[in-house]
Amino acid sequence: MTETRTAPGTGDTRGTAVDALDRSAHERADPDLLARTKADASTLVLVLRGDAAPLASAESLQWVSPRAVPSDAEWAFLGRDAAGSAVLAAVFGAAKGDDKPLFEAPAGWAGLRAVGGSLSATEAGAFTEALSLGRWLRDAPFCPACGERADVIASGWSRRCPRCKREHFPRTDPAVIVAVGSRTHPDRLLLGSNVLWAAERFSCFAGFAEAGESLEDAVVREVKEECGIDVVDVRYRGSQAWPYPRSLMVGFLANAADDAAALADGDEIAYVRWFTRDEIGAALAGEGDILLPGPASISRRLIVDWHTGAA
Repeated sequence: MTETRTAPGTGDTRGTAVDALDRSAHERADPDLLARTKADASTLVLVLRGDAAPLASAESLQWVSPRAVPSDAEWAFLGRDAAGSAVLAAVFGAAKGDDKPLFEAPAGWAGLRAVGGSLSATEAGAFTEALSLGRWLRDAPFCPACGERADVIASGWSRRCPRCKREHFPRTDPAVIVAVGSRTHPDRLLLGSNVLWAAERFSCFAGFAEAGESLEDAVVREVKEECGIDVVDVRYRGSQAWPYPRSLMVGFLANAADDAAALADGDEIAYVRWFTRDEIGAALAGEGDILLPGPASISRRLIVDWHTGAA
């Protein structure tokens, strides 16, 4: 039976991107850090298979001791918890359809999208960190400059090519995400439905920042491209690491200069629709005819900010 450990930290804020672990980055340079912490009985390990982690309950991760981890994992040092214990990630590739779980978990295995909004701030942050780093460890083993298999160094946080000596780091792609209100009708919010979604699902507008572009310029361009709106009053609201595949989502609220200009591009966005504050409130309560993003997403936080007037 797999040994379950006490979760790190005591974070009590659910559905946020707060990382309550001390990443203790200065320790990564110690070449013996992983070996030493894997041998320490107080070390906590989060095991990932693909993007799924084991659950102790519907609202908490299952942490295990290093000795309970199956072989052939990619290891990384995530930091230290409030008690000073090391926190590690042990990463495995995604399961195939007929694969059995690495080990049985009390509440099964689930991905960050599904459970991130139900976890404590500490666990949601640790899951996000482990998944972001783990995907890079599994998916980028070779030097992009010369093709040689690169060595993992810095306790899982970088690779060095033994041939050309270049050092490589996990990639993070900045993206903007925007909730668009009305300058003339303060109780209206514009949302879009992606072409890949069911018609009743709506969310904020989002896209990657381009080379040489500021985040504010990316907001203006993306909203114009996706729904035809020129935005004003752009306000930063927060950010969220989102490892699908390696994004940093930077959230904004903005207002439309001309509500009547709203028109879906038909390429990424199938429909756009202005919603009243009452309609958004009903949808947040799970009522009405539309589906909004889940609580793990910064998109939902932006919608809640607009609805509550927190902007």
